[in-house]
Amino acid sequence: MSDKKQAAIVGLLKTSYNMELETVINYVANSVHLDGVRADPIKSNLAVDATEELGHATSLAKRIKVLGGNVPGSMALKMGQTELQPPKDPLDLIAVVEGVVTAEKGAIAQYQKVIDACDGVDPVTQDLCIQLMGDEQEHLRQFKGYLAELKRD
Repeated sequence: MSDKKQAAIVGLLKTSYNMELETVINYVANSVHLDGVRADPIKSNLAVDATEELGHATSLAKRIKVLGGNVPGSMALKMGQTELQPPKDPLDLIAVVEGVVTAEKGAIAQYQKVIDACDGVDPVTQDLCIQLMGDEQEHLRQFKGYLAELKRD
């Protein structure tokens, strides 16, 4: 793999790493912030998913390191998940679930970029991102179900 291609893949991995860590922060915040009887399953799933997303970030960090990149610290991260911020009303489950759907769709799109960039040049990173994208697709399916149920009422 050329140095230029490797640097491009590392850059994409850093973006994915950043997105995963931001998602962890927002999932933890929302898993604590939400209130109400109907919030419990959403809060529980956000707490579980936060741990899984942290595992994703750790796997990405390891791959960045293997490919010769520097793993970004907090000062190098850029936050932008406006849709996933805890709502003012802790009973606004729809806002949180819609934010999760947006974040998961963004993660899937980002992993697809990495998968495409790795095609034919870095099967290890490609395989990792295929696995991570599968996890994100599962989260998306689950939260789309919550959203459908919440909007039904």
